[in-house]
Amino acid sequence: MSRDALAWCLVAVTAIAVAAIVALVVRNRALGRRKQQAEQALKSELATAQGHLTSVQAELARYKHQFDTTIRQAEEAAEDSTKAVLKGSARFLQSLAAEQMTVLEGIQGKYGNHPVLAELLEVTHANAQMQRKAQGIAVLCGAPAGRRNRPGSVYDVVRNAQGQIRNFRRVEIMQQTGFALKASAVSPVALAVAELLDNAASFSQQDAPIEVTFQRIQKNLCIVIDDAGVGMNDEERQRATSLLSGDFVPRLSQLGNQPKFGFPLIGLLARQYGFRVDITGISRYGGVRAVVLLPEELWTEEQPAPVEEAPAPVSIVRDEQSAPSRPRTVHGLPKRVSRAAAPEDQRQPSRTAQDTGRVSGRSRGALGALQRGTISGRTFDSAATEGPQDA
Repeated sequence: MSRDALAWCLVAVTAIAVAAIVALVVRNRALGRRKQQAEQALKSELATAQGHLTSVQAELARYKHQFDTTIRQAEEAAEDSTKAVLKGSARFLQSLAAEQMTVLEGIQGKYGNHPVLAELLEVTHANAQMQRKAQGIAVLCGAPAGRRNRPGSVYDVVRNAQGQIRNFRRVEIMQQTGFALKASAVSPVALAVAELLDNAASFSQQDAPIEVTFQRIQKNLCIVIDDAGVGMNDEERQRATSLLSGDFVPRLSQLGNQPKFGFPLIGLLARQYGFRVDITGISRYGGVRAVVLLPEELWTEEQPAPVEEAPAPVSIVRDEQSAPSRPRTVHGLPKRVSRAAAPEDQRQPSRTAQDTGRVSGRSRGALGALQRGTISGRTFDSAATEGPQDA
């Protein structure tokens, strides 16, 4: 009896265990199916969410592109408007400076031996600086650098640049050169060299020399400017090199509250007219060495001047009735005539000792250096010589 009861107990336990196992299997299968359904639902919702996210991102990118385009167009419009205003103002200042230069030249021609000539030359020099600044701003804002119809001596071009900076007396052109710039390169190279000379004078001591030499290297002609300034660190040199290359053209708003037009202007001229400017060298004075590298397309060798009889002496003093023609160089530039060569009957009456001292004291500083740096150079920046410069 006990064995039968035990057997029935075992059977009952086995049945219960089998039933529990079957129930667990069924339940696990149901949970698996529900899990798969839940995963599929989540995957579907995730795919839908990703689709919405992609569309939102695309819409955001589109709006961002439209925003950037609008901002860029607004900045370009503002830049163009600013440049137009600056260019118009600069051209107006140029025309006033040209008129003033014409008046000053007329006064100098009429009163060539007068003691007031030294003061007139100082005014002329200040006018030349104003004209250069106005021309640089106009060129940076889209105006042409100027046009000429004949070549110009490289030496005279550098003299022109020397005469357009404030501290021109510190600049020493160490040699002559037998090369001439082609007509299209005269004005831009003169403007670029003037900016380099002005930069060299601004960042060096007042008594430090600035030397200019010329070198012909293979097919290139180099104008080398050595100063004794404080030099440049690596960051300044890298930024200056980028500006001078013309690859990076900053906006006017990026030039600062006291805008520095020099390097951006030089880079623009170099890119437009095909020459290069390098400032990575160190001068023998420890300052900066700037090199203007002119390819052979921009220069030529000067032709020797034909042998002519010596021109008759010409008086510096000219009246309204007679204005004798002045001798000219092979490029058609007026030559300077020594006052000592004028005949006795054409010289002005002798001045008093006070007048003589006044002229001799200032003539050596203003008449000599200023005439060398300004009068000889004004033939290049005259609007009448260059022709129209309308943008």
